[in-house]
Amino acid sequence: MMSNLTGAERARAMLITGIGALIGLIMAVAGRNDVMGAHGWIVLLFCGVLFFVVGNALYNHEPDEDRAASYYDDPTKVGIILTLIWAIVGMGMGVWVASQLAWPDLRFDAPWSSFGRIRPVHTSGVIFGFGGNALIATSFHIMQRTCRARMPDQVTPWFVLLGFNLFCIIAASGYLMGVTQSKEYAEPEWYADIWLVVVWVVYFVLYIRTLARRNEPHIYVANWYYLAFILVVAILHIVNNLAVPASFSGAKSYSAFSGVQDAMTQWWYGHNAVAFFLTSGFLGMLYYFLPKRAGRPIYSYRLSILSFWGITFFYIWAGSHHLHYTALPHWVQTLGMTFSVMLLIPSWASAGNALMTLNGAWHKVRDDATLRFMMVAAVFYGLSTFEGSFMAIRPVNALSHYTDWTIGHVHAGAMGWVALITFGSIYALTPVLWRRETMYSWKAVEWHFWLALAGTVIYVFAMWNSGITQGLMWRTYTEGGALRFSFTDTLIAMHPYYIARTFGGLLFLIGACIGFWNVIMTIRHVPELEPDLDYPTPTKALEPALPAAE
Repeated sequence: MMSNLTGAERARAMLITGIGALIGLIMAVAGRNDVMGAHGWIVLLFCGVLFFVVGNALYNHEPDEDRAASYYDDPTKVGIILTLIWAIVGMGMGVWVASQLAWPDLRFDAPWSSFGRIRPVHTSGVIFGFGGNALIATSFHIMQRTCRARMPDQVTPWFVLLGFNLFCIIAASGYLMGVTQSKEYAEPEWYADIWLVVVWVVYFVLYIRTLARRNEPHIYVANWYYLAFILVVAILHIVNNLAVPASFSGAKSYSAFSGVQDAMTQWWYGHNAVAFFLTSGFLGMLYYFLPKRAGRPIYSYRLSILSFWGITFFYIWAGSHHLHYTALPHWVQTLGMTFSVMLLIPSWASAGNALMTLNGAWHKVRDDATLRFMMVAAVFYGLSTFEGSFMAIRPVNALSHYTDWTIGHVHAGAMGWVALITFGSIYALTPVLWRRETMYSWKAVEWHFWLALAGTVIYVFAMWNSGITQGLMWRTYTEGGALRFSFTDTLIAMHPYYIARTFGGLLFLIGACIGFWNVIMTIRHVPELEPDLDYPTPTKALEPALPAAE
């Protein structure tokens, strides 16, 4: 992967990894009796491996081909593999977490295996490890094709991809060691937060630089969504993680906010992380791969732009609906509820736009499991956004909040929308990136689709039933005004649903494993296409990206 770097690029890459190794060594020495010390050794090892990889390529000859005449897809290829690895890790942890709720003794005699430590490994592994790598990898692919321009250099994409994965490793290992900032969304250590800001700013600059050198006068709508994802996530992360370290030789820090201000900041971050990390970025993915796979132009390009501005404006104000019936001022709660209901309009506009794009291509949906992944993802996007707006209404929230209904809602979006559009995009992208005529096994793609769909439906329906049952039991009173059911009674009632949830998650995990196996077998065993075949390969000089509008 590093063999096509120029000598100057290799020297720059070695300098960056050398500085990283020095920082890791300082962390290891300064925090030798703290989690920070362990993270220092992780950083040192990570940079040492990269230093060896880059140094091993140092004596290769300078690249002979004209690099400006083709796209740079090596980081995307590695990003796809990392996406699938994190999918298995994050979803595997999720099955373990769900199993512990059904069978609490399913843990080791070690603190790291407790529910409180492995649960944030699951959430961060799936959201950031799986979702983040998918967004970075596909954004590299899409921005080059829609701009008909190569990325401006070959070191920056690697810095973004590998730097982000270093952050994910530090976060996951910190959770297992029991160190977070005690936020609603478990946040890693202060030095990991700073590192992510550096990586994310470089990512944003890379995207802007690529757009600036585009050969296509129009900026395709997928780039609008990706840019909103990158920019707003940076703002959210910086504000929510403002903290003062207790010392520069330890991981402990103190938040800059407290009380109701801290709660409001957390949910401004939390709901907009859903909005711009788990919605905006993946809509960019949908708006590129679904028309491409269907061979149809977007049903309404204008509607996609209107939907973009509606989502961008409305979502920012919606976070306070998570704090109904709290000390947050009533008018702020009402504001969040109102914008959450209005958010249904641009959300359904995107879901409907995607489904209407398939007009004239429904026979392909029937026969092509890859396109079916994308179609069902659009359906789940519409369903989960309707449910989210409905649950934001104060009387509904009185029943749903703090129950498993919220868990079911989150996973309808995470499994049915985010994961399915990601898997569909990976199956569409793999043969193109590695210049293969087809996937290794289309039967395996079919199996993955049905396992993922069945797992999602079982999981979500179990949590819907569990959550509504919880909410009703918690608000049932005797004639004397006392609670009819104890907390233990509600746990006993939840037990069958927790078993069903575990089974649904297991089906989804099996599907992800099949997908990883299929991609690896495609790379290793499907013959590579001949260079002269008329096939849209990534090395073909800057081919057009999408079907022409009708």
